[in-house]
Amino acid sequence: MTDTILDVRGISKRFGGLQALSDVGITIKRGQVYGLIGPNGAGKTTFFNVITGLYTPDSGSFELAGKPYQPTAVHEVAKAGIARTFQNIRLFADMTALENVMVGRHIRTHSGVVGAILRTGTFKAEEAAIKKRSQELLDYVGVGKYADFKARTLSYGDQRRLEIARALATDPQLIALDEPAAGMNQTEKLQLRELISRIRADNRTVLIIEHDVKLVMGLCDRLTVLDYGKQIAEGVPADVQKNEKVIEAYLGTGGH
Repeated sequence: MTDTILDVRGISKRFGGLQALSDVGITIKRGQVYGLIGPNGAGKTTFFNVITGLYTPDSGSFELAGKPYQPTAVHEVAKAGIARTFQNIRLFADMTALENVMVGRHIRTHSGVVGAILRTGTFKAEEAAIKKRSQELLDYVGVGKYADFKARTLSYGDQRRLEIARALATDPQLIALDEPAAGMNQTEKLQLRELISRIRADNRTVLIIEHDVKLVMGLCDRLTVLDYGKQIAEGVPADVQKNEKVIEAYLGTGGH
């Protein structure tokens, strides 16, 4: 089993006259929390969207757990083993918290459409297992008591955790979090940090885009910093903080 979960190299992406990414690459090891930071417009979200199949790159190569993969569609990326959350919460608002996680879990089902229509014994057993696992994941992220509540009735912080539970339900090799702390108060951020630390302690691998520099510096094992679509620094947080290009481009311009 390879120690490298994600190896992305030479990613470039242009939108019309805008060069959004220029020869960007990252290597993430198993069990790491890896951060992607940079000022607004740096290309973080574009890079994230390329990795997770929302955008098609103009060039570059991708390996997931030592095997080549092509991020051509979000559902194919999820099947390959990358699950993501979004900066703007994308839950099924009128479904319960439990149902939201069960939707994520169904990507790993085997009984198929015929089994669902005929309500076969295999289908019923699989549905029971999905429900059980989904409840376990709700408990894991700290919102188990809201299993039967509609997603839209949960607090903002709890909706964020519900999204993470749904992502975990796909049994990902890598969970990619797009600004998970956005809009959170300090208490919610602390709870988020504890949850991500727990996910890492359970030998899962996390890629995180985040504007909260303090959170990232205290949580991530390694960081890549982008500016104007280019990679200007990579390394452990203590070294990145001292990088003059980073200070100039990001940390020294009112980053918080």
